[in-house]
Amino acid sequence: MNILILVNDAPYGTEKMYNALRLAMTLGKEHPDVKVNLFLMADAVTGGIPNQVTPSGYYNIERMMKAAINYGTKVKTCGSCADARGLKNLQMIEGVEISTMSELTKWTVEADKVITF
Repeated sequence: MNILILVNDAPYGTEKMYNALRLAMTLGKEHPDVKVNLFLMADAVTGGIPNQVTPSGYYNIERMMKAAINYGTKVKTCGSCADARGLKNLQMIEGVEISTMSELTKWTVEADKVITF
């Protein structure tokens, strides 16, 4: 099975990215045979920036992103969304790649299920 998870909201302020990453991590842990692709769009692209510091006891998207990647999730961000936010030339979390709408289209066509957050 091939699952595509799309995230559109900022990493903090709502729990959408938090829940998307929880799903990706659980899929990777409990179903290692399932291919999971995570595509970040709009303000979600900021979740791919490294060196995130959060208050003690608060979830940290960077740590969750790294865990999802370690479980096999492929993570890409929308290049034009990153460019619009001045992020296109910044370093991303290791394993997060700036991508294109063509790649999202490919992942969508290949997906058995598409889940949006």
